[in-house]
Amino acid sequence: MNSPLDNPHDLSVAPSRLPRWVQWGFLLWFVLGVVMASVFALTEHWRRATFVLGVSLLWLAVVRLTCDSRIVGVFAVRSRRFDAAFSTVIGGAMAFLAASVDALGS
Repeated sequence: MNSPLDNPHDLSVAPSRLPRWVQWGFLLWFVLGVVMASVFALTEHWRRATFVLGVSLLWLAVVRLTCDSRIVGVFAVRSRRFDAAFSTVIGGAMAFLAASVDALGS
């Protein structure tokens, strides 16, 4: 039974084999990473915020590949492959740039 809110790109994808509580746990780890990055940004620790957000996006790629679209919700924009690839590229670039930039004054 399909809901009008279901992701049309994932209608033919088999449901995840992971229990729902594990899927929610995976999503919770992503949300905690975004919150932690926000705290770093608000306290003006920009490199740490960028690195943590990049790693969180890498984790989101794993979440998107392993969890159902209904659990992932608004982070399920396109197909699983596209969302995972996009999150991997952007998250990897952010984490790499944050790790490779030399800290000023240290």
